[in-house]
Amino acid sequence: MVDHGYVYKLKAGEPGRPILFVLHGTGGDETQFFDLGTGLLPQATVVSPRGDVSERGAARFFRRTGEGVYDMADLSRATQKMTNFVKTLAREHEASEIIGVGYSNGANILANVLIEEGVFDRAVLMHPLIPFRPGDNPALAGRRILITAGERDPICPAPLTQTLADYFKAQKATVALEWHSGGHEIRQNEIAAAERFVSA
Repeated sequence: MVDHGYVYKLKAGEPGRPILFVLHGTGGDETQFFDLGTGLLPQATVVSPRGDVSERGAARFFRRTGEGVYDMADLSRATQKMTNFVKTLAREHEASEIIGVGYSNGANILANVLIEEGVFDRAVLMHPLIPFRPGDNPALAGRRILITAGERDPICPAPLTQTLADYFKAQKATVALEWHSGGHEIRQNEIAAAERFVSA
């Protein structure tokens, strides 16, 4: 049996359907958004991995040295590991399309996989934080990305959210933004926007 590298939950869909990866935030696990994923695309294969890094007992997908300060070497490691995980499962399930939905830390690893490797055809980034200027990646042209965020998010400041959206637009990705007036919490308008985006 192939060692996929993560503890994860999976609902197998029909071959030739999309595969949807749902990625939790800091302190979450493989159950946090699994039901959301299966509800978003009932006929798809849904995969929800648990982050392989522990921060004082809280699961994450890569290490950091402080709030908003990333361990860049570990981010690189985690990005390659997630890329291999996604590609392997997409191939095993004969997926027609690779879609990602991530929140907070899950959105950050999803965003960095996009930035470095492409891989995802469509992605929903909920409250992402990329606190550095990514390099250009022509492979992002044509990718479809939805970013959702809080205007008063203390963890993912709105200007950095806008900067990330502008980066993806500059790479010729198709980008939509969905804001709410609050902070780091997920609100219903974000879920509704994700539903429209994924089912389109």
